[in-house]
Amino acid sequence: MERIRSNSPCWCGANAKYKRCHGDRRLLRRDRVQIGAVGPPRPVPDHIERPDYVITGTVGTPRSYQIQDDESLPRLRRACRVAAEVLQEAGRAVAPGVTTDEIDAIAHRAYIERGAYPSDLHYKGFPKSVCTSVNGVICHGVPDDRPLDDGDIVNVDVTAYVEGMHGDTSATFVVGAVDEPTRALVETTRQATLRGIDAVRPGEPIRRIGEAIEPFARSRGFTVVREYGGHGIGATFHAAPQVHHHIARHDTERFQVGMSFTVEPMLLSGGTSFTQADDGWTERIDDDMPSAQFEHTVLVTEAGAEILTVTADGIGATSRTSVAVPAPPA
Repeated sequence: MERIRSNSPCWCGANAKYKRCHGDRRLLRRDRVQIGAVGPPRPVPDHIERPDYVITGTVGTPRSYQIQDDESLPRLRRACRVAAEVLQEAGRAVAPGVTTDEIDAIAHRAYIERGAYPSDLHYKGFPKSVCTSVNGVICHGVPDDRPLDDGDIVNVDVTAYVEGMHGDTSATFVVGAVDEPTRALVETTRQATLRGIDAVRPGEPIRRIGEAIEPFARSRGFTVVREYGGHGIGATFHAAPQVHHHIARHDTERFQVGMSFTVEPMLLSGGTSFTQADDGWTERIDDDMPSAQFEHTVLVTEAGAEILTVTADGIGATSRTSVAVPAPPA
């Protein structure tokens, strides 16, 4: 798939040029997200098991491939199910006027109710229980007292630590009435995530994920963040392999049955350069154009990939239909 041009017919099939339809950058422009006041970390009851880095300050579990067996896989499934449930609760709270710190409070309570530790909390000093990345923040936004505005989008990134395992998932939610180009960014990112997961086959190179995601994103006029990717996950929060969401021909690592990792592409609607804010976490795109991300923890099976971060009813980050836009013509 080639990158769509400004004067090309829009991918949605409307009788309009891309730049006047889903590529209308005038509608995509946003003011810079101003970082608000960050409250103190929320307490976790003593009876809830902590990851090692919370206790010792360092990660002591192996950073090699996370390969699951009959003993570890049920525990990973539980952690992933809890993460999916927490994400659903947090997402239901997204609305104009709600602060990202209020979303953090709801997610924190949801973790605790399920006996889970919020993996983000105190990981390398992170002060909150989820990441909330608004508009032009591509990742690692710290929940604060800034209220969401009508027309914003916000990614909520949830990781639950349960029975020695981390389950990691995220979704981008629309806030109130969102214009069609921004809605298309969110929906394209959702579809790109599923395309990347569908490309997983045991024995195939891991680069198949990027080969499925990047051309699709370019065909809709979006670019893929290269500096951040997916990662192995299980007993270790961030482990091998590095999962590229762009085409990385040098990547010769291969999928193995039982391997668990995340697929979490970040798509950009404008430029690709970004800068870390003074808080040491928030990564803001330099032109302030919106970005979106979805994420699942997946398991390599004999048949392909199984999405683990779903609720008991099979609902997960990419199950949402509220951001749907017309599919491109066949």
